[in-house]
Amino acid sequence: MKVKIGLETHCQLNSRSKIFCGCRNPVNLKREPKPNTLTCDCCLGLPGTKPRANRAIVDMALKVALALKSRIAPETFFSRKTYFYPDMSKNFQISQYEIPLALKGGLKVGKKEIRLIRIHMEEDPARLVHIGGLGGKYVLVDYNRAGIPLIEIVTEPDLESPEEARDYLNKLATILEYLGVYDSASRAVFKSDANISLEGGARIEVKNITGTREIEQALKYEILRQGNLLKRGVKVKRETRMWNPALGATESMRGKEEEEEYGYIFEPDLTRITLDRGRIERIRKGLPELPDQRFRRFVKDYGLPEKVAESIVSEWDLAELFEQVAKGIDPRLAGTWISGYLKKTLNWHSLRFRESGLKREWILSLLKMFRAGKITDRNAEMVIRKMVEDKKGPEEIIRKHGFGKARLDLDSVVKNILKKNKKAVEDYKAGGEKALHFLVGQVMRETRGRADAQDIKKAVLRLLK
Repeated sequence: MKVKIGLETHCQLNSRSKIFCGCRNPVNLKREPKPNTLTCDCCLGLPGTKPRANRAIVDMALKVALALKSRIAPETFFSRKTYFYPDMSKNFQISQYEIPLALKGGLKVGKKEIRLIRIHMEEDPARLVHIGGLGGKYVLVDYNRAGIPLIEIVTEPDLESPEEARDYLNKLATILEYLGVYDSASRAVFKSDANISLEGGARIEVKNITGTREIEQALKYEILRQGNLLKRGVKVKRETRMWNPALGATESMRGKEEEEEYGYIFEPDLTRITLDRGRIERIRKGLPELPDQRFRRFVKDYGLPEKVAESIVSEWDLAELFEQVAKGIDPRLAGTWISGYLKKTLNWHSLRFRESGLKREWILSLLKMFRAGKITDRNAEMVIRKMVEDKKGPEEIIRKHGFGKARLDLDSVVKNILKKNKKAVEDYKAGGEKALHFLVGQVMRETRGRADAQDIKKAVLRLLK
């Protein structure tokens, strides 16, 4: 059954201040601020207050539009999107509708180009805090979030599977990080509303999908739900649903509203914004090297396998680390370890390199010790794990935990293991390769990783003859 998916992705920008006032942007704070402490009359929507546009936000949005090959409007303006809800006390949201910042453009995912419809700027509403959960006793409003700058990136319905939607969002988030407008390690929220339809059914909008992992879960659930309705001959009606991650399901919110229902009007308190060519070209020339460009360079200049290069460039800080470490050691060795053992350890701890406490010189020093044969690959991996946990350099970790490559009478150890495991020896001589792996593993456990796996294998094979 054919599936069509379009995404409306909202990204909180990491500017110093909010989009229409001078209040501090809370996304850059390490700790959650107390409710309603980062506010002013404008954030609260008090009568008589007037917004003022933040030039830095416009420049950030222009960066994104240029990176995604969008067509920038020579002149744009803000509009009032009218709706009545406690999270927007002035009863309208300042957004863009008639003439957004940019139109068209696209993002290549694999071999497929995902077309974009528009990119525009807007303010985030306040945060509703449901005491007792949804349907609980009462709801509180925290206006710290009101006025956080957002960009919204809207695609055509070109996505055809939950997996493709996840890949698109992962790549989009990576580009935004390379541009320096979004930081996944900060408090900034990256979320999407998904429009999804199955052949023979109406389009359903699913709101409140945060991040890139949940998009796949939400869309899989919705495809299953709509598919079951169609199989039973039940008409899928157009509506807006909400993703509930706790239940792993979507829930009905309301009938799908049309854009006309928002009663957009020109925002009279903000001037039109003229985007002259000089300003656009200055921003274009200042764009950094983007992930696809860096991927091609890593493969060509450093000789990295494509999978290794793809893994490294998917995280800006890992790509920066690789470039620095590759100056002091074989780039292919650096690439293999950074994309393998290091990234696996960081993922296990749900950390990015820049927030792990690790230092570039620690990684370089460890790899030099491994290359010189002073430590085995198994123990080098253990050192990486302990460096993340203890926030200490490799030399100190090796001394503390005894991870160094010791001088061993390897033949004596192997002979002892062969003597204790006569059944495995017989199985190997009868043609059992698994028995050889077992014996090597027993020796590695006995030596606690202080002997190289290849040296162990050679010794076992020699003494089995």
